[in-house]
Amino acid sequence: MIETGPCFLTPRLLQPDYPLFVFLPGMDGTGQLLRSQTTGLEAGFDVRCLAIPPTDLTSWEELTAQVVELIHQELRDLPGRAVYLCGESFGGCLAMKVALHSPHLFSRIILVNPASSFRRWPLMSWGGAITSRLPEPLYRLTSMGLLLWLANLDRVAPGDRQALWQAIQSVPQETSAWRLSLLNEFTISAAQLRQITQPVLLLASAADRLLPSVSEAQDLAEHLPDVQLVVLPDSGHACLLEAEINLYQIMQKWNFLQPALVATSQD
Repeated sequence: MIETGPCFLTPRLLQPDYPLFVFLPGMDGTGQLLRSQTTGLEAGFDVRCLAIPPTDLTSWEELTAQVVELIHQELRDLPGRAVYLCGESFGGCLAMKVALHSPHLFSRIILVNPASSFRRWPLMSWGGAITSRLPEPLYRLTSMGLLLWLANLDRVAPGDRQALWQAIQSVPQETSAWRLSLLNEFTISAAQLRQITQPVLLLASAADRLLPSVSEAQDLAEHLPDVQLVVLPDSGHACLLEAEINLYQIMQKWNFLQPALVATSQD
């Protein structure tokens, strides 16, 4: 278990000759839920997954600075490497913060069901306030119910369902309440979105039961200068765990890979 501070996990291989793919996870912060995508991504990327300690209660600003520093460390020996930044849900909000903080670091950005609409939904805001006050046994029970909202379980393999459940259970009550409070205070203006000039691939799940991901993606896309919006018609919020979703193939289909990367993946 990660205790000392945010770090990058390397799922399988170190591939320094490939572009760096940095994944920022959802609210669980484990960095373990890209598991069904890593084999495909490693066809063309050197993959890193952010892991945030389960007791971490840092602010957006601190977390953003820590992620930027981790990326700088990865680029120390290969400063010219292309970097793809990918954030899912909570990590989508963090990815926008990181991109605004250090835009020069990134070639392309992928946002997957970013949770940037959270504060506009009163029920979600109340949920964050209630979470901190629940008795521990009741918190665990509501966490179990959250599984049904997070994923379209019929599309998730049994092993990945178990991984999702373990990730949810790994977040202590205090940390869950804190990260919900971060989402509740997250804002990004149209002017800030216009500053994200890299190509952006925006994935939105039409069967998301947790957040209105399609309408939020449409709102974001109105202001992002260079964006492709892809709606996943049958997917739930945790779409990257679904067996039928292949992120690398989606990037290929929508011509989101840089030319040198396309040549590498075809060799």
